[in-house]
Amino acid sequence: MRLLLIALVPLFLCSCGGYELKNLVKSDIDLVTDQFITKTREDVSELVVMLYKRNPEQLAKNPGMTIEGRLAQLKVHRYRLQFLELEYNQGTDAMNLAFSPSFTGDRVFALVVGLGSMLRQAYAYQPEMFLPDQLEAEVLLTSAQNVEMLVWKLKNTRKPNGEHYIITYEKWGVVDNLSFERLFGEIIVLQEMMAGIVGDSDNRTVTGAVYAVSKVFIPLPI
Repeated sequence: MRLLLIALVPLFLCSCGGYELKNLVKSDIDLVTDQFITKTREDVSELVVMLYKRNPEQLAKNPGMTIEGRLAQLKVHRYRLQFLELEYNQGTDAMNLAFSPSFTGDRVFALVVGLGSMLRQAYAYQPEMFLPDQLEAEVLLTSAQNVEMLVWKLKNTRKPNGEHYIITYEKWGVVDNLSFERLFGEIIVLQEMMAGIVGDSDNRTVTGAVYAVSKVFIPLPI
């Protein structure tokens, strides 16, 4: 009888208020982090749609590809984002491709794969967190700073002919879409908040990295 009761306890917990058994091996911070992970991935997906609507010529570089197809590619990879068309570059390497004069591929895809994989690296490539998992506050903060750098590059880095590599806020010399500022700002705040939460849980002081004069992305520690 005792063994039967022990076996029934998890089933009882699962049936109460939507409680999930896996939450038994999650701390409060893990549960909060899961929400941050979900939100950042949702933001990247929203960014995919926004960028392709502003830059349809990038999507056209892969005949037959659709926005839904790109979203599906990102979703099917739960952990690392690795694609042959980007020579398996991820993180800051993929983001740099988006602004490389010699890159002839889909710059939007390079940007979102780079951004998405960098954010995943900041969360230790985990789609959700459990008690043994640990995050580094400095890594999270560096990812936030890289997003700020990405915003700067999107506004200021141009082709030799003066055109933007990827159109976001400004089109034909007119600033006409501030929704990008909202979305990037949200991602930055999420990463900074998570860095603060992790830093507090470790009783450590989180310090900001100093930007390089050359305006380069900062690789996240492995």
